[in-house]
Amino acid sequence: MLAIMFVLFAIGVLVEMPIAFALAGSAIGYLAIAGAVPLTVVVQRMAPGLDSFPLLAIPLFILAGNLINSGGLATRIFDFATALFGHIRGSLAHVNIAASMIFAGMSGVAQADAAGLGTVEIDAMRKRGFDPGFSAAVTAASAIIGPIIPPSVIMVIYAVIAQVSVADLFLAGILPGLLIGALLMAQVYWMAVTGRVVAPVQPRATLPDVGRAFWRALPALLAPIILVAGLLSGAATPTELGAVTVIYAAAVGFAIGELTLRGALKAVTEAGLTAGVLVFIISAAVPFGWVVSVNNVPAQFADFMLSLTDNKWLILFVVNLLLLLAGLVMETTAILLIAVPALLPLAAALQIDLVHFGVVMVLNLLIGATTPPFGVILFIMMDIAKISFGRMVRSMLPFYVPLGAALLVITYCPDLVLFLPRLFTN
Repeated sequence: MLAIMFVLFAIGVLVEMPIAFALAGSAIGYLAIAGAVPLTVVVQRMAPGLDSFPLLAIPLFILAGNLINSGGLATRIFDFATALFGHIRGSLAHVNIAASMIFAGMSGVAQADAAGLGTVEIDAMRKRGFDPGFSAAVTAASAIIGPIIPPSVIMVIYAVIAQVSVADLFLAGILPGLLIGALLMAQVYWMAVTGRVVAPVQPRATLPDVGRAFWRALPALLAPIILVAGLLSGAATPTELGAVTVIYAAAVGFAIGELTLRGALKAVTEAGLTAGVLVFIISAAVPFGWVVSVNNVPAQFADFMLSLTDNKWLILFVVNLLLLLAGLVMETTAILLIAVPALLPLAAALQIDLVHFGVVMVLNLLIGATTPPFGVILFIMMDIAKISFGRMVRSMLPFYVPLGAALLVITYCPDLVLFLPRLFTN
């Protein structure tokens, strides 16, 4: 009988129904056919599902990223990264990745990184003679770093579902984010050295030039420093730090004269729309997850997997594979909301740390956002770069290698992920 709900959900996804309606509609359809409980349980479950203080961080971090984009700080970050890395083989491709790593400390949403900073990056690379497909692929791959290095909206959602510390998750993402950036840079360097891409090198910036670029970018660089310092010191919760980041981004934007009242209102409007969509998806997933839980699916799935093998490393490999396959056909947030409740009993049975498991899941789902046919970041990039979907996918192929390598390291080296949380929270 439960299969009916999953079939209804699959049909909704295939006909491109908004994911929130597909989730809630399939749950309503199942309950109507089963007739065991009144349909009002759907509404009764949706509202309490949003009663969580950490979820307040979602609109705050989205708004902070929008204000930073509107306030011109993204351009200053890119200019500073150019001064540091523009002369290395690979040139602006390295700058692209480095800028994304810095911007990751402010946005929290991969799509915001791709659409905001990506516009600046692709335009600059096009003017310097870089291939548009390569430029778009580098930007798409580096946008993944955004929700890995704190803040991260998707980590907040995972923390609420899995009942783990948001602060621990944020700290756990720092080293993996740096690892992903380093591996992407290594890939770019190899492609440039072997002549697989044309990467015009910038003249080496003089020390005074680096100093001026640093001074102009300093207000933007302070934002992630404030956030990380707040997390490490425990001075404030991630939600409170989100509010501080919003105030800081607005104050700096107005102070340097690049954020206007119209720009601020636009940032608030876009943040409200984005947060509204995410919150609606979360609330719609609650009754879906409740039906799955009531039917004891998570425990049955855990028992089934453990009947095949009790080797947690092999099971983690299978989980990675399943999540990557799901990312081919579904939206990131929807997969997270469905998969986390289903996989938590399995993680608990294998004594896998839920913070480590969360970082592994998040990276899987972000890679899925760059894979065809439904990777949303691919569509954002092809629109900005004005290239075909086929060219976008072909250009992305080399970057799945470093992303896959990073996923394997993060999956099988939990100490790398848990080093900072253990250091600062124990």
